[in-house]
Amino acid sequence: QVQLVESGGGLVQAGDSLKLSCAASGRTFSNYAMGWFRQAPGKEREFVAAMSWDGGSTYYSDSVKGRFTISKGSAKNTVLMQMNSLKPEDTAVYYCAAGGGTSRLRLGQPAYWGRGTQVTVST
Repeated sequence: QVQLVESGGGLVQAGDSLKLSCAASGRTFSNYAMGWFRQAPGKEREFVAAMSWDGGSTYYSDSVKGRFTISKGSAKNTVLMQMNSLKPEDTAVYYCAAGGGTSRLRLGQPAYWGRGTQVTVST
């Protein structure tokens, strides 16, 4: 059974940093695009960042570009997202996503979703 498990969320102050991690299991993800989405209360889920299967291409939403960095983790089938200069508007549940290729993933059509981790940024 395929599982994506996020970790690293928490409560921080504006300007702080957090690193999210997503561990994938249940199959080989070496050829899968992976990425992150987020959903704030009362809002639709939105694309945040994506990475091609080899890590050679990365994509970011305009709202996080220059502040967030997606990368492969040192552990197999792990993807990270370093979040710097956090703002209150970054408060959301962050979801890991995998599969479907970067184009479909960025459109919110991955093959797999994680259950999410809460990130709360206070003023």
